[in-house]
Amino acid sequence: MVEKVIIMGAAGRDFHNFNVYFRDNDRYEVVCFTATQIPDIDGRMYPPELSGGRYPGGIPVCSDEDLDGLIRDNAVDLVVFSYSDITHVEVMHKASIVTAAGADFMIAGAPYTMIESSKPVISVCAVRTGCGKSQTSREVVRVLQDMGRKVVTVRHPMPYGDLTRQIVQRFEKYEDFETHQCTIEEREEYEPVIRMGAVIYAGVDYGRILAEAEKEADVIVWDGGNNDTPFYKPDLNIVVFDPHRAGHELTYHPGETNMRMCDVALINKVDSAPPEGVEQVRRNIRTHNPGAIIIKADSEVSADRPELIKGKRVLVVEDGPTLTHGEMEYGAGVIAAERFGALEMVDPRPFLVGTLKETFRKYPNIGTLLPAMGYSDEQIRDLEATINGADCDVVLSATPIDIAGLLKLEKPLVRIRYEYRDNSTPTLEDVIRERFA
Repeated sequence: MVEKVIIMGAAGRDFHNFNVYFRDNDRYEVVCFTATQIPDIDGRMYPPELSGGRYPGGIPVCSDEDLDGLIRDNAVDLVVFSYSDITHVEVMHKASIVTAAGADFMIAGAPYTMIESSKPVISVCAVRTGCGKSQTSREVVRVLQDMGRKVVTVRHPMPYGDLTRQIVQRFEKYEDFETHQCTIEEREEYEPVIRMGAVIYAGVDYGRILAEAEKEADVIVWDGGNNDTPFYKPDLNIVVFDPHRAGHELTYHPGETNMRMCDVALINKVDSAPPEGVEQVRRNIRTHNPGAIIIKADSEVSADRPELIKGKRVLVVEDGPTLTHGEMEYGAGVIAAERFGALEMVDPRPFLVGTLKETFRKYPNIGTLLPAMGYSDEQIRDLEATINGADCDVVLSATPIDIAGLLKLEKPLVRIRYEYRDNSTPTLEDVIRERFA
């Protein structure tokens, strides 16, 4: 008998699991995807161009708020959990909804959905959103470039627009952002890689993406999203830990999976984290993955115009996903405000416009920071209006992109950058050169 399936996701891992396992599998009929975490990604169709001949009409993407009803109304046999950065407790709440409605609950084994490459692959993943994957993956790219290797980065998916236009995306120059109608979140990940003179791919179908990346790469760097596991089978698996959130490596899915699988455990932000947090993370790694190489690193914070910060009332804009489902209470912008002598950090909540009000309702613990939300043109306009309406002297932008190039701002802006720096030996470069000499 054919089993009816729902795949729970957030426009990333869910589509990948479908593509590599369910799409051509006659044992299953996928009834729908469900969507959460990212605004406005439900109500779409996974199109026939991606869903294949068994689904000529495509597959609907529904909100996960009616998961119980979807299971019962469609006589679903199996629900496959396929998204990331969620507590172990919340995963089991979802499992309880599923099993109470009469379906089985499944999480696919991490290696089971990894595609093998003909080229060496270095993966950079994490135990939580906001640990510092991107700066670490850029360090990996720099080391490989210095070794004379042609490096291509492949980024975890962020397909929030027209999926038929996002099957395979290649970014080499700034004009490619306009071609692919990138959101702020996408630009945050792609722009710094392009500044290094490297190529980065993303999209929806990671089998097709890999085939294209292999044509021009000596080495492929997998740059993970949230705390998801790699889509490609790595020859070196690097996982980043955040001692500001010590213990989360044991309580979030699939971050704990990443910890247990990694070859290199990189404890980041050692320069700003409490020593006891660093030690707690180190002990947890040693207990649960004693064979991992432990590396310590700093996330070095700098400002392009620090003299504008001292004694001023500043509005701090931080990376969106890090503050929302990443649950970080502060990031590089807060560190910069304190380090460079800001008078105070202005609370953005009285000045929120449009969709940003809903963001703060959904994530009430964001507090006095402003997430750089930009999943749609409407959100970008709301972000611009919120910043311009805020009662502040200076804006501190701690996102990886130049938001002044996207927004018409009426206040002085200071860009805050954070970069990888070694804090111990062996260094990340030592390990890469030893493995890929």
